[in-house]
Amino acid sequence: MTKADIRYLAQSLLGKQPDALDTEEQNVLEDIQNQNPTSQDAADIADQRASFGDRLSDKVAGIGGSWGFIISFGVVLFGWMVLNTDVLGHWHLAFDPYPYIFLNLMLSMLAAVQAPIIMMSQNRQASIDRLAASIDYEVNLRAELEIMRIQDKLDQEVAAQISILLDGQRAMAEQLGQLQVTLAAQSN
Repeated sequence: MTKADIRYLAQSLLGKQPDALDTEEQNVLEDIQNQNPTSQDAADIADQRASFGDRLSDKVAGIGGSWGFIISFGVVLFGWMVLNTDVLGHWHLAFDPYPYIFLNLMLSMLAAVQAPIIMMSQNRQASIDRLAASIDYEVNLRAELEIMRIQDKLDQEVAAQISILLDGQRAMAEQLGQLQVTLAAQSN
């Protein structure tokens, strides 16, 4: 694509100079010029850009933020307490007796690690949402510009049809005038 093509599209469709276009507008005009589709799947693009750490944080957040995790973690906590209070406590073999200091340490460590991982996943999701919004804007802009181009073509076609009708009407008027002159000459 040449600079002249972009300049024409920018001027005719957006009323801007090419250097005043933002990235999304530039992408849309290039897609229009090259007749490429504009729509893309933000999730596919995000998956292509995702690092191993991104995918891992998504999996940890997916597991840690589920009812299955909450229920099973509750069962483990309850089992820990029963084991250290009733079962092993009965024989004075409890490795973490009440007030469960080791359990508190493990929970604190889990929370200290899990919270930043979940925040990384949320930041990644926010990035995906921004990408999706950008793609949506490009698709909407493309649709609007294509509608404007179609409307211009329709306006040109209507103007051409009106011109043809007016030319036909003038020709018919001339023929009618000639016919009247001929009839008038014959009747005299």
